[in-house]
Amino acid sequence: MSRANRSSRRQFLHAAAGATAGAMVAPYFLSERPVIAQDATTKSANDRPILGCIGVGDRWNAVGPQAMNFGDCVAVCDVDTAMTDKAKAKVSDIQSKAGRNRDVAVYGDYRKLLDDKNIQVVTIVTPDHWHSKIAIEAMKAGKDVYCEKPLTLTIDEGKQIIKVLKETGRVFQVGTQQRSEMSANKGEFKSQFLTAVALCRQGRLGEIKKVQCAIGASIASPVLPKAPVPSTLNWEMWLGQAPMTEYVMSPTGSSNKNYPASRVHYEFRWWYEYSGGKMTDWGAHHVDIAQWAIGMENSGPNSVEGTAKHPVPFKDGWPTVDNMYNAATEFMVKANFPNGVEMTIRHDTENGITIEGTKGTIFVSRGALRDVTGTVIADLKQENPLPEEVITKLYKGKKPGNHMANFFECVTSRDQPISDVYTHHRSMSTCHLANIAIRLDRKLKWNPETEQIEGDDMANSFVKREQRKGYEVTA
Repeated sequence: MSRANRSSRRQFLHAAAGATAGAMVAPYFLSERPVIAQDATTKSANDRPILGCIGVGDRWNAVGPQAMNFGDCVAVCDVDTAMTDKAKAKVSDIQSKAGRNRDVAVYGDYRKLLDDKNIQVVTIVTPDHWHSKIAIEAMKAGKDVYCEKPLTLTIDEGKQIIKVLKETGRVFQVGTQQRSEMSANKGEFKSQFLTAVALCRQGRLGEIKKVQCAIGASIASPVLPKAPVPSTLNWEMWLGQAPMTEYVMSPTGSSNKNYPASRVHYEFRWWYEYSGGKMTDWGAHHVDIAQWAIGMENSGPNSVEGTAKHPVPFKDGWPTVDNMYNAATEFMVKANFPNGVEMTIRHDTENGITIEGTKGTIFVSRGALRDVTGTVIADLKQENPLPEEVITKLYKGKKPGNHMANFFECVTSRDQPISDVYTHHRSMSTCHLANIAIRLDRKLKWNPETEQIEGDDMANSFVKREQRKGYEVTA
């Protein structure tokens, strides 16, 4: 990228930040409406980064259009041609309506997209077991990366990504939008997660004693019959590092009628081979905020233990049945941190985080910031508002409000985005440890300094998984 282009992109993002604030009500911690880089348009194509989209299934329908507010998409990639056909049409429609007509290449192999030297930024919205390999190779190819959460399948993959990030100096945003987004609900606090973290950091709750992460559970499973692989799907490549296995499909009339392909697309989440169930799917959001709130975003627990119910029998931590979902449908995990805080992670119907301190307790979710004890928020609203600089500092000197905008601002400035790889790796390590503990049904002792499970060789074997030849994740 030329120096002139870098300069013009910086000017574009600064201009966008000043011109578009979005229609929001200012939270109690701000004296005026926050200024953020929202849906930006530019007159010159040279001002817009060139974008490639890897993985264009259901979740991409949110991520891709957001990215196209700031960059021009020239390529889409997926191992399912049914997905790429729809994505190409959507990209062409969006960019045509914006007056930015671009030829859009279609790939079935992400490596061909990465070979395009013109592409500067990629979005990765694939199943979890593909995130790390594609992200590492994208950084090595000189691309900045926006990757959906959870970023990793194992703890070791997080270490590998950090190694390559340091070597390449790329900009990398993880899709944990709770660090950025304003609430779409009509609650009092439009940036309730940041407010919750700020309350903790300011000592408004006193000494934090306990934090509870309530997340949904994975779904129970019918017996899934073998089925022919759809003609549009490259099944062998979809599996990637995971073991080769038969393709299965939900039986006709099952409760899973919206997602009948029971290993691919949405339902990959219910298989430990490709994901971590709800423990990583929602834990990636709530454990991240919880560790941030208690000041452990760059550390980890000393111990993790828990109980769980799985839909199939396990032996030595591995499912013994291959035609049913295997991620935990019920769980209760306790993690103890070096600062004395106890974290629990449990399946629950009320999705959110409860933070308990010696002066008060709050509950925060995507719909609310609730004062459980009735003292903390009353003080915040009436007599002792949070200084604006507290939120700005938490958000690394920038204004919150749009996760994708933050990424593209950092692509220009080369700053670290708000959802950085380092802290995400730490919160995902807690989630992965929780899954290891419930799969092996025993307490784990974790050293957050060496990032090793101590005194348990079998448990340590889950920190890194065996990978199918040709699809290894290597840094």
